[in-house]
Amino acid sequence: METWVIIDEFMKLAQLEKEKVLEMVANGTLKSKQENGQFFIDAGSGTQALVKSGITSGGAVMVQGDTAVSSAVDSGFVEKTIGTILSLHEKVVSSKEETISSVKNENQFLKDALFNTQEVYEDDKKTIAILREQLRAAQEEIDFLKRKYKLMWGRAIDAKAKESGEEQGAVQEDLPKP
Repeated sequence: METWVIIDEFMKLAQLEKEKVLEMVANGTLKSKQENGQFFIDAGSGTQALVKSGITSGGAVMVQGDTAVSSAVDSGFVEKTIGTILSLHEKVVSSKEETISSVKNENQFLKDALFNTQEVYEDDKKTIAILREQLRAAQEEIDFLKRKYKLMWGRAIDAKAKESGEEQGAVQEDLPKP
């Protein structure tokens, strides 16, 4: 995993001058990249470069690759390197915690949104059931009124037809017969 640090921050953590860092980038000791006008150094390659370049006088055992090598290393340099490594590690852990926190917040937001959507869905289901019941009752009432008016108007038409028939019969009786 690559952890990119701005060059100024790397210089502060490694306690190196900018010229020395740029020299290490130029000879390929440090991995670097440039984005949006800012220069970044890979913290992992930085710790490896600092450990390898710190061989001077003194006695210490260093691990290079898979083998332990006895080398002469200045104790001050070792302290700086360990401090740099610990500082970079703290930054990685901090960013990891921030990422976890933001993912947890996002998950909580999505969970709340899902619950709210479920509540709205349940309310809509209840509303639809109520509206269906009202529609069914209204349809029954309409059917009842249709039958009532059909029956009522049917009787009125029959009564009118009988009246008309009796009147026509009476009118015909009043007419002189030829």
